[in-house]
Amino acid sequence: MPTDATQKPETGSANPRHIAIIMDGNGRWAQKRFMPRAVGHQAGVKTVRKIVEYCANENIEALTLFAFSSENWRRPEAEVSLLMGLFMATLQREINKLDRNNIRLRFIGDRSAFSEKLQEKMAEGEAQTQNNTALTLVIAANYGGHWDMCQAYTKIADKMATGELPNQAITEQLVNQHLATAGLPEPDLFIRTGGEKRVSNFMLWQLAYTELYFTDTLWPDFNQDSLAEAIKSFKGRQRRFGHTSEQILNQTATL
Repeated sequence: MPTDATQKPETGSANPRHIAIIMDGNGRWAQKRFMPRAVGHQAGVKTVRKIVEYCANENIEALTLFAFSSENWRRPEAEVSLLMGLFMATLQREINKLDRNNIRLRFIGDRSAFSEKLQEKMAEGEAQTQNNTALTLVIAANYGGHWDMCQAYTKIADKMATGELPNQAITEQLVNQHLATAGLPEPDLFIRTGGEKRVSNFMLWQLAYTELYFTDTLWPDFNQDSLAEAIKSFKGRQRRFGHTSEQILNQTATL
């Protein structure tokens, strides 16, 4: 977090360790082609494969994809049902491929609203890939930033009540340890496709010092070149973390 003494200014020459993406625009992509929204969601899955492959090849440490927000339950029942079916089918088809490519799969979000069968498949995918050491692919499903912070505070309070944690001041480090993303580096680069310019309750705590990148490109049209362009933008930025530009220049000069 921003007050952590380990956060140092960066010159922007390295790839981001962790990229977080809101994959927006599937429905509009289909509607522009006079097709059902379902076709857009299916096209979006193909884009996921391309982006995962690119991140793995570029040695990105973690990629988090916002697949289904806690607010998406408000969508029409038929579309939610379709998304759940697509989610299950994609897991059944892709887990073995991820495992073969040394990619670790991880889910964040409140799973209790999903069917038992889907929850079992999610757990199965995590277990099968848990020892993989390349890219960590994080799927945010029924996830919301408010939920994440609330569940972290609840866990901390419960542990203090039972004596597992001593009564103490709640620090940023303690909260980090209880967020759904515990153990992952905070996102360096946030991308939202589809033209909207907001974070929509996604990783609110974790995005405190993340570089934000918005593009009008709809998710099914977002490809490896699009991601390379976003990373290029990231590399051209000064990440100061409260320092001055002069401090960054001095640090660079001593390297």
